[in-house]
Amino acid sequence: MRAVVMHAPRDVRVEDRPEPRIQKPTDAIIRLAATCICGSDLWPYRGADEVSEPLPMGHEYAGVVEEIGADVHDIEVGDFVVGSFFASDNTCEICRAGYQTSCLHREVLGTGGGAQAERMRVPLADGTLVATPAMPDADLIPSLLAASDVLGTGWFGAVAAEAGPGKTVAVVGDGAVGLSAVLAAKQLGAEKIVLFSRHADRQALGREFGATDVIEERGDEGIAKLKELTGGLGAHSVVEAVGTHESMHQAIGSTRPGGHVGFVGVLHDVAITGEDIFMTHVHLHGGPAPVRRFLPELIDLIWTRRIDPGKVFDLELPLDEAAEGYRAMDERRATKVLLRP
Repeated sequence: MRAVVMHAPRDVRVEDRPEPRIQKPTDAIIRLAATCICGSDLWPYRGADEVSEPLPMGHEYAGVVEEIGADVHDIEVGDFVVGSFFASDNTCEICRAGYQTSCLHREVLGTGGGAQAERMRVPLADGTLVATPAMPDADLIPSLLAASDVLGTGWFGAVAAEAGPGKTVAVVGDGAVGLSAVLAAKQLGAEKIVLFSRHADRQALGREFGATDVIEERGDEGIAKLKELTGGLGAHSVVEAVGTHESMHQAIGSTRPGGHVGFVGVLHDVAITGEDIFMTHVHLHGGPAPVRRFLPELIDLIWTRRIDPGKVFDLELPLDEAAEGYRAMDERRATKVLLRP
Protein backbone atom coordinates (compact mmCIF):
# COMPACT_ATOMS: atom_id res chain seq x y z
CA MET A 1 0.00 0.00 0.00
CA ARG A 2 1.00 3.64 -0.36
CA ALA A 3 1.88 5.52 2.83
CA VAL A 4 3.58 8.76 3.92
CA VAL A 5 6.97 8.40 5.60
CA MET A 6 9.16 11.18 7.04
CA HIS A 7 12.87 10.40 6.67
CA ALA A 8 14.26 13.68 8.02
CA PRO A 9 13.13 17.26 8.49
CA ARG A 10 11.51 18.47 5.25
CA ASP A 11 12.03 15.03 3.68
CA VAL A 12 8.56 13.52 3.27
CA ARG A 13 8.05 10.64 0.84
CA VAL A 14 5.13 8.50 -0.26
CA GLU A 15 6.32 4.91 -0.40
CA ASP A 16 5.13 1.35 -0.81
CA ARG A 17 4.73 -0.13 2.67
CA PRO A 18 3.51 -3.52 3.91
CA GLU A 19 -0.24 -3.88 4.27
CA PRO A 20 -1.37 -3.76 7.92
CA ARG A 21 -2.35 -7.05 9.49
CA ILE A 22 -4.37 -8.08 12.52
CA GLN A 23 -1.82 -8.47 15.31
CA LYS A 24 -4.12 -8.81 18.32
CA PRO A 25 -7.69 -10.10 18.54
CA THR A 26 -8.84 -6.60 19.55
CA ASP A 27 -7.51 -5.01 16.32
CA ALA A 28 -9.37 -3.75 13.28
CA ILE A 29 -8.10 -2.89 9.81
CA ILE A 30 -9.70 0.07 8.09
CA ARG A 31 -9.48 1.40 4.55
CA LEU A 32 -9.05 5.16 4.77
CA ALA A 33 -11.64 7.32 3.04
CA ALA A 34 -9.66 10.41 4.00
CA THR A 35 -6.73 11.40 6.16
CA CYS A 36 -4.88 14.66 6.74
CA ILE A 37 -1.82 16.51 7.93
CA CYS A 38 -1.84 17.78 11.52
CA GLY A 39 -0.19 20.90 12.84
CA SER A 40 1.71 18.64 15.25
CA ASP A 41 3.21 16.86 12.21
CA LEU A 42 5.02 20.11 11.44
CA TRP A 43 7.14 19.86 14.61
CA PRO A 44 9.29 16.99 13.24
CA TYR A 45 8.99 18.41 9.72
CA ARG A 46 10.62 21.62 10.93
CA GLY A 47 13.21 19.77 13.01
CA ALA A 48 11.80 20.66 16.42
CA ASP A 49 11.19 16.95 17.12
CA GLU A 50 13.89 14.41 16.27
CA VAL A 51 13.40 11.99 13.39
CA SER A 52 15.95 9.25 14.09
CA GLU A 53 14.56 6.69 11.63
CA PRO A 54 11.93 6.62 8.87
CA LEU A 55 8.68 7.61 10.54
CA PRO A 56 5.23 6.61 9.21
CA MET A 57 3.08 9.72 9.53
CA GLY A 58 -0.50 10.51 10.45
CA HIS A 59 -2.97 9.94 13.26
CA GLU A 60 -6.25 11.35 11.92
CA TYR A 61 -8.56 9.00 10.07
CA ALA A 62 -12.01 8.03 8.92
CA GLY A 63 -12.86 5.05 6.78
CA VAL A 64 -14.43 1.65 6.32
CA VAL A 65 -13.69 -1.42 8.44
CA GLU A 66 -12.30 -4.22 6.27
CA GLU A 67 -11.24 -6.79 8.88
CA ILE A 68 -11.69 -7.31 12.63
CA GLY A 69 -10.03 -9.50 15.24
CA ALA A 70 -11.81 -12.30 17.04
CA ASP A 71 -12.45 -10.18 20.16
CA VAL A 72 -14.02 -7.21 18.35
CA HIS A 73 -17.77 -7.23 18.92
CA ASP A 74 -19.08 -3.65 18.72
CA ILE A 75 -17.52 -2.74 15.36
CA GLU A 76 -18.38 -4.72 12.22
CA VAL A 77 -16.84 -5.18 8.80
CA GLY A 78 -18.40 -2.60 6.49
CA ASP A 79 -18.92 0.05 9.20
CA PHE A 80 -17.79 3.59 8.43
CA VAL A 81 -15.83 4.62 11.51
CA VAL A 82 -14.04 7.55 13.12
CA GLY A 83 -11.52 7.11 15.90
CA SER A 84 -9.27 9.02 18.25
CA PHE A 85 -5.52 9.49 17.77
CA PHE A 86 -5.03 7.39 20.94
CA ALA A 87 -6.38 3.86 21.13
CA SER A 88 -8.20 3.15 24.38
CA ASP A 89 -10.22 0.30 25.86
CA ASN A 90 -12.93 2.79 26.95
CA THR A 91 -13.70 0.56 29.94
CA CYS A 92 -10.94 1.23 32.51
CA GLU A 93 -11.59 3.62 35.39
CA ILE A 94 -9.68 6.44 33.69
CA CYS A 95 -11.64 6.03 30.46
CA ARG A 96 -14.93 5.96 32.34
CA ALA A 97 -13.93 9.30 33.90
CA GLY A 98 -13.60 10.71 30.38
CA TYR A 99 -9.82 10.72 29.92
CA GLN A 100 -9.32 8.04 27.29
CA THR A 101 -5.97 9.47 26.18
CA SER A 102 -4.68 8.39 29.61
CA CYS A 103 -6.28 4.93 29.34
CA LEU A 104 -4.40 2.33 31.35
CA HIS A 105 -3.93 0.37 28.10
CA ARG A 106 -3.59 3.25 25.65
CA GLU A 107 -1.65 3.05 22.43
CA VAL A 108 -0.62 6.00 20.28
CA LEU A 109 -2.09 5.63 16.81
CA GLY A 110 0.56 5.56 14.12
CA THR A 111 3.21 3.74 16.15
CA GLY A 112 2.86 0.65 13.98
CA GLY A 113 2.01 2.48 10.78
CA GLY A 114 0.64 5.94 10.25
CA ALA A 115 -2.81 7.06 9.18
CA GLN A 116 -1.51 8.94 6.14
CA ALA A 117 -1.90 5.76 4.15
CA GLU A 118 -4.39 3.67 2.22
CA ARG A 119 -5.06 1.36 5.18
CA MET A 120 -4.23 1.26 8.88
CA ARG A 121 -4.43 -1.00 11.90
CA VAL A 122 -6.44 0.31 14.85
CA PRO A 123 -5.75 -1.39 18.21
CA LEU A 124 -8.49 -1.73 20.85
CA ALA A 125 -11.05 -1.24 18.10
CA ASP A 126 -14.16 -1.57 20.25
CA GLY A 127 -12.99 1.16 22.61
CA THR A 128 -11.42 3.43 20.01
CA LEU A 129 -13.74 3.49 17.00
CA VAL A 130 -17.23 4.93 16.70
CA ALA A 131 -19.40 3.92 13.76
CA THR A 132 -21.58 6.39 11.89
CA PRO A 133 -25.30 5.58 11.54
CA ALA A 134 -24.80 4.54 7.90
CA MET A 135 -22.39 5.15 5.04
CA PRO A 136 -21.95 8.94 4.98
CA ASP A 137 -22.55 11.21 2.03
CA ALA A 138 -19.25 12.23 0.44
CA ASP A 139 -19.58 15.84 1.59
CA LEU A 140 -19.71 14.76 5.25
CA ILE A 141 -16.40 12.88 5.16
CA PRO A 142 -14.14 15.95 5.72
CA SER A 143 -16.14 16.91 8.82
CA LEU A 144 -16.09 13.36 10.16
CA LEU A 145 -12.34 13.31 9.60
CA ALA A 146 -12.01 16.58 11.52
CA ALA A 147 -13.76 14.93 14.48
CA SER A 148 -10.90 12.44 14.85
CA ASP A 149 -8.54 15.13 16.12
CA VAL A 150 -8.85 18.87 15.49
CA LEU A 151 -12.54 19.19 16.26
CA GLY A 152 -12.30 16.88 19.28
CA THR A 153 -9.18 18.69 20.45
CA GLY A 154 -10.69 22.15 20.05
CA TRP A 155 -13.83 20.90 21.79
CA PHE A 156 -11.82 19.60 24.75
CA GLY A 157 -9.96 22.91 24.91
CA ALA A 158 -13.27 24.74 25.22
CA VAL A 159 -14.63 22.25 27.76
CA ALA A 160 -11.40 22.38 29.81
CA ALA A 161 -11.67 26.18 29.78
CA GLU A 162 -15.27 25.82 31.00
CA ALA A 163 -16.73 27.74 28.08
CA GLY A 164 -20.47 28.17 28.43
CA PRO A 165 -23.47 30.50 28.46
CA GLY A 166 -22.81 34.08 29.49
CA LYS A 167 -19.04 33.70 29.25
CA THR A 168 -16.36 35.42 27.21
CA VAL A 169 -14.07 32.89 25.54
CA ALA A 170 -10.74 33.79 23.96
CA VAL A 171 -8.81 31.48 21.64
CA VAL A 172 -5.03 31.77 21.27
CA GLY A 173 -4.10 30.17 17.95
CA ASP A 174 -5.90 30.36 14.61
CA GLY A 175 -4.93 26.98 13.20
CA ALA A 176 -7.43 24.19 12.69
CA VAL A 177 -7.59 23.41 16.42
CA GLY A 178 -8.08 27.03 17.41
CA LEU A 179 -10.79 27.50 14.79
CA SER A 180 -12.45 24.31 16.03
CA ALA A 181 -12.33 25.71 19.56
CA VAL A 182 -14.23 28.76 18.30
CA LEU A 183 -16.89 26.46 16.82
CA ALA A 184 -17.03 24.51 20.10
CA ALA A 185 -17.37 27.65 22.22
CA LYS A 186 -20.28 28.75 20.03
CA GLN A 187 -21.99 25.37 20.40
CA LEU A 188 -21.42 25.48 24.17
CA GLY A 189 -23.28 28.79 24.34
CA ALA A 190 -20.52 31.36 24.89
CA GLU A 191 -21.73 34.96 24.76
CA LYS A 192 -18.55 36.53 23.33
CA ILE A 193 -15.81 34.66 21.45
CA VAL A 194 -12.52 36.41 20.73
CA LEU A 195 -10.06 34.93 18.22
CA PHE A 196 -6.42 36.01 18.22
CA SER A 197 -5.48 35.93 14.53
CA ARG A 198 -3.38 37.81 12.00
CA HIS A 199 -4.59 35.95 8.91
CA ALA A 200 -7.58 37.31 7.00
CA ASP A 201 -8.74 33.91 5.69
CA ARG A 202 -8.63 32.38 9.16
CA GLN A 203 -10.35 35.38 10.66
CA ALA A 204 -13.17 34.97 8.14
CA LEU A 205 -13.66 31.28 8.97
CA GLY A 206 -13.40 32.07 12.68
CA ARG A 207 -16.25 34.57 12.33
CA GLU A 208 -18.26 32.01 10.37
CA PHE A 209 -17.71 29.51 13.19
CA GLY A 210 -18.88 32.02 15.81
CA ALA A 211 -16.13 34.51 16.70
CA THR A 212 -17.59 37.86 17.68
CA ASP A 213 -14.25 39.71 17.83
CA VAL A 214 -10.78 39.35 16.35
CA ILE A 215 -7.54 40.63 17.87
CA GLU A 216 -4.46 40.78 15.65
CA GLU A 217 -1.97 41.79 18.35
CA ARG A 218 0.04 39.18 20.25
CA GLY A 219 1.80 39.01 23.60
CA ASP A 220 1.31 41.90 26.00
CA GLU A 221 -0.35 44.01 23.30
CA GLY A 222 -2.86 41.25 22.61
CA ILE A 223 -3.56 40.85 26.33
CA ALA A 224 -4.14 44.59 26.65
CA LYS A 225 -6.58 44.57 23.70
CA LEU A 226 -8.52 41.67 25.22
CA LYS A 227 -8.78 43.44 28.56
CA GLU A 228 -10.11 46.52 26.77
CA LEU A 229 -12.90 44.31 25.39
CA THR A 230 -13.70 42.87 28.82
CA GLY A 231 -13.77 45.95 31.05
CA GLY A 232 -10.22 45.30 32.23
CA LEU A 233 -11.03 41.84 33.61
CA GLY A 234 -9.94 39.36 30.95
CA ALA A 235 -11.83 36.38 29.54
CA HIS A 236 -13.65 33.82 31.66
CA SER A 237 -12.30 31.01 29.44
CA VAL A 238 -9.19 30.89 27.26
CA VAL A 239 -8.19 28.08 24.90
CA GLU A 240 -4.45 27.76 24.25
CA ALA A 241 -4.08 25.97 20.89
CA VAL A 242 -0.44 26.55 19.93
CA GLY A 243 1.90 25.05 22.52
CA THR A 244 4.72 27.61 22.79
CA HIS A 245 5.98 29.47 25.85
CA GLU A 246 4.68 32.74 24.40
CA SER A 247 1.21 31.42 23.57
CA MET A 248 0.79 29.83 26.99
CA HIS A 249 1.69 33.04 28.78
CA GLN A 250 -0.57 35.03 26.48
CA ALA A 251 -3.40 32.65 27.42
CA ILE A 252 -2.73 32.96 31.16
CA GLY A 253 -2.42 36.74 30.91
CA SER A 254 -5.72 36.95 29.01
CA THR A 255 -7.67 35.10 31.72
CA ARG A 256 -9.51 36.91 34.51
CA PRO A 257 -8.97 35.88 38.16
CA GLY A 258 -10.89 32.69 38.76
CA GLY A 259 -11.03 31.96 35.03
CA HIS A 260 -9.92 28.85 33.22
CA VAL A 261 -7.28 28.05 30.59
CA GLY A 262 -7.77 24.92 28.50
CA PHE A 263 -4.43 24.09 26.92
CA VAL A 264 -4.35 21.63 24.03
CA GLY A 265 -1.40 22.75 21.93
CA VAL A 266 1.44 20.20 22.00
CA LEU A 267 3.86 21.86 24.42
CA HIS A 268 7.39 22.80 23.35
CA ASP A 269 9.74 24.58 25.78
CA VAL A 270 6.93 25.96 27.92
CA ALA A 271 7.91 26.99 31.44
CA ILE A 272 5.46 28.20 34.10
CA THR A 273 6.84 29.25 37.45
CA GLY A 274 4.98 29.59 40.71
CA GLU A 275 5.32 33.35 40.44
CA ASP A 276 3.68 33.24 37.00
CA ILE A 277 0.53 31.60 38.29
CA PHE A 278 0.17 31.91 42.06
CA MET A 279 -1.34 35.40 42.27
CA THR A 280 -3.59 35.00 39.21
CA HIS A 281 -6.19 32.54 40.57
CA VAL A 282 -6.23 31.09 37.05
CA HIS A 283 -7.13 27.42 36.60
CA LEU A 284 -5.03 25.38 34.13
CA HIS A 285 -6.37 22.17 32.63
CA GLY A 286 -5.49 20.38 29.40
CA GLY A 287 -3.28 17.87 27.70
CA PRO A 288 -3.85 15.42 24.84
CA ALA A 289 -7.56 15.66 24.14
CA PRO A 290 -9.71 12.66 25.10
CA VAL A 291 -11.39 12.81 21.69
CA ARG A 292 -13.14 9.46 22.24
CA ARG A 293 -15.21 11.08 25.02
CA PHE A 294 -16.76 13.51 22.55
CA LEU A 295 -16.99 11.42 19.37
CA PRO A 296 -20.61 10.23 19.70
CA GLU A 297 -21.84 13.80 20.25
CA LEU A 298 -19.63 15.27 17.52
CA ILE A 299 -20.62 12.64 14.98
CA ASP A 300 -24.28 13.34 15.72
CA LEU A 301 -23.80 17.09 15.27
CA ILE A 302 -22.05 16.49 11.95
CA TRP A 303 -24.48 13.80 10.77
CA THR A 304 -27.47 16.07 11.39
CA ARG A 305 -25.60 18.93 9.68
CA ARG A 306 -25.70 21.27 12.66
CA ILE A 307 -21.95 21.92 12.36
CA ASP A 308 -19.53 21.78 9.42
CA PRO A 309 -16.01 21.55 10.86
CA GLY A 310 -14.68 20.19 7.56
CA LYS A 311 -14.36 23.81 6.43
CA VAL A 312 -10.99 23.90 8.20
CA PHE A 313 -9.63 21.93 5.23
CA ASP A 314 -8.64 24.53 2.66
CA LEU A 315 -6.47 22.30 0.46
CA GLU A 316 -7.21 18.78 -0.76
CA LEU A 317 -4.56 16.62 -2.42
CA PRO A 318 -4.13 13.00 -3.44
CA LEU A 319 -2.05 10.99 -0.99
CA ASP A 320 0.86 10.82 -3.43
CA GLU A 321 1.20 14.62 -3.21
CA ALA A 322 1.57 14.65 0.57
CA ALA A 323 4.97 16.37 0.39
CA GLU A 324 3.31 19.39 -1.22
CA GLY A 325 0.72 19.35 1.54
CA TYR A 326 3.45 19.55 4.17
CA ARG A 327 5.09 22.43 2.32
CA ALA A 328 1.79 24.29 2.02
CA MET A 329 1.10 24.05 5.75
CA ASP A 330 4.69 24.88 6.68
CA GLU A 331 4.56 28.00 4.50
CA ARG A 332 1.07 28.91 5.79
CA ARG A 333 -0.41 28.61 2.31
CA ALA A 334 -2.92 26.19 3.83
CA THR A 335 -4.55 25.93 7.26
CA LYS A 336 -5.10 22.18 7.06
CA VAL A 337 -4.57 19.70 4.22
CA LEU A 338 -6.88 16.78 3.50
CA LEU A 339 -5.31 13.79 1.76
CA ARG A 340 -7.34 11.37 -0.35
CA PRO A 341 -5.83 7.85 -0.49
